[in-house]
Amino acid sequence: MKYYTMFCVFLFITTLFVGASFVSDDNSSRGTHDVNEQVKKDVLKVMDDYMNTFNSKDAKAWQLTYHFPHYRLASGKMSVLESATLDSSVFIRLEKSGWHHSKWDHRNIVQGSSDKVHVDTRFSRYRADGSLIGVYESLYIVTKENGKWGVKFRSSYAE
Repeated sequence: MKYYTMFCVFLFITTLFVGASFVSDDNSSRGTHDVNEQVKKDVLKVMDDYMNTFNSKDAKAWQLTYHFPHYRLASGKMSVLESATLDSSVFIRLEKSGWHHSKWDHRNIVQGSSDKVHVDTRFSRYRADGSLIGVYESLYIVTKENGKWGVKFRSSYAE
C-alpha cells in the first residue's frame, strides 16, 4: 500500500508538470506584473484624460474615459453607472466643499493583461489657492472593450 501511495503521488506530480508544459506563456488574457509597454502607455493616457477632463469639469469628455456599466466602491457603498449619464452635479458637489482641482500623486500599474489593468493610485484634491483638501488612495481597473481603453471600476477611499 505504501508503494501504491508513492506511485499515486508521483503520477499526480508528473501529470501537473506535463499539463503545465501545454499552458501558453502568452499573458494576453492572464494577469501579470510584467505589463506590455504599449498597454502601459495606453492605460496611463486614459488616466491622464480622466483627470484632465475631470479638472476641466467637462462631463461629456469625462464620460468618454469610462466603460459602462461603471462600478465605484467608496464609503462602504457600491454604486453602478449603467450608462453614460454623467453630468455636472459631481462638480457642483465638490465645488461646495471648496474643491478646485485634483492631481495624481502616483499611478502604479500593479498587474495587467492585454485587456485589463489594475492601477494603484493616489490623488489629491486642492482648493483654488492651491491648499490641500485631502489625499486619497484608490484602485482603478482599466479595461479594453471594443478596441478602446476606459475606466471600468474604481475602489476609492474618497467619499
